[in-house]
Amino acid sequence: MESLQHLLLLTSLLLVAGGGIGFIPQVVGADQEEVSIVHYQPEQVHLAFGERTASEMVVTWSTRSLPPDTASVVEYGLIVAGQAPSRLNQRAQGTATRFVDGGRKHSTQFIHRVTLSQLEANSSYAYHCGSALGWSAVYQFRTVPDADADWSPSLAIYGDMGNENAQSLARLQQETQQGMYDAIIHVGDFAYDMNTKEARVGDEFMRQIETVAAYLPYMVVPGNHEEKFNFSNYRARFSMPGGTENMFYSFDLGPVHFIGISTEVYYFMNYGVKSLVFQYEWLRRDLEQANLPENRSKRPWIIIYGHRPMYCSNENDNDCTHSETLTRVGWPFVHMFGLEPLLYEFGVDVAIWAHEHSYERLWPIYDYEVRNGTLQGSPYENPGAPVHIVTGSAGCNEGREPFKGKIPEWSAFHSQDYGYTRLKAHNRTHLHFEQVSDDQNGAIIDQFWLIKSHHGSYQNQN
Repeated sequence: MESLQHLLLLTSLLLVAGGGIGFIPQVVGADQEEVSIVHYQPEQVHLAFGERTASEMVVTWSTRSLPPDTASVVEYGLIVAGQAPSRLNQRAQGTATRFVDGGRKHSTQFIHRVTLSQLEANSSYAYHCGSALGWSAVYQFRTVPDADADWSPSLAIYGDMGNENAQSLARLQQETQQGMYDAIIHVGDFAYDMNTKEARVGDEFMRQIETVAAYLPYMVVPGNHEEKFNFSNYRARFSMPGGTENMFYSFDLGPVHFIGISTEVYYFMNYGVKSLVFQYEWLRRDLEQANLPENRSKRPWIIIYGHRPMYCSNENDNDCTHSETLTRVGWPFVHMFGLEPLLYEFGVDVAIWAHEHSYERLWPIYDYEVRNGTLQGSPYENPGAPVHIVTGSAGCNEGREPFKGKIPEWSAFHSQDYGYTRLKAHNRTHLHFEQVSDDQNGAIIDQFWLIKSHHGSYQNQN
């Protein structure tokens, strides 16, 4: 009798457990197939600027299964003040790509990409993505105020944020939904690492940032933690402009020409030298184009960003204790393809890096020589070299990066606080930077103005 009661109780529990998902679990014999579960629901939704920053937005998301005979779709519509809710009365279709992780289990997902074109400037849109077999939640974004240069973009910039210990994420989520930013720039090193645990850590990271990246263009470059399987997770998951598999690209925002590059082509030579040479030649052409008189007068600011810094004063024997970093001088001994001469020749105003889990602001510098502005007490007014910033302290499971006992004279400010950088490009002559500390509840621990009455090559100034 007691055994019968136990059997009835077990059957009841199985019926309850099975009722929520539509089946009763069964023991699978050696000659039976396991239950096939499909997953058409969109997840990991994120945005990026398209080829035309002012009028295009790319929506990217993942599904575990590919909906049969169904297109990748975004339905969207203008949000009109005083009218609610927004009608998703426009529709765009895109493509889905099968991505197989390089791990032992070869985990598979489908990456969907849809470009929204001919968007109205200075407008808010609601959207959702998916297919007839499953839709995401409804998100929204705002297009840039103008295709022209005469407006003041605000960005949050950081690197080295992981799935664990993502110290800055909660504040970034709040500030994003308060409308503080026009875009985010993540300067390499995601999730720690995207391929970890058969790419499940990458999936979870992309879900975590959805409350930022589904509302703002989330612009990225690769770091050393993306290297596994020739950067395959990074290449597959993001959708940067330029058609170079997200490794390097440029875009315009207000009075600023932004350039994102891969510093990793200098360090992972096992994948060949072709990518390094191709990027270097592309970068020179891009800088030449940006320096044409009609372009430099319209967008005088040039800001470059990549993962590994040219200068840093951390106790890092791989980068900061070597005076000839590969990104700065190029290949050892022969010094080919070094980037610092390019920045100097073409008058790059700001170089932003990460990799070190800290924040550091440098005086204007070229070849280890400080070249501050000529006015007394105004080092960042018409300086004679680019300004370098290292901002890699958004938070990851590797913790903080210590500094050397004696800080070099070219380092203006440094901090081990977790945090991120804010940039506001006020106009064609003034940029403002702030460093936010998560350790100090969002306090601004560093800020400075970069002021330039003229832009161009530093070769003519010294």
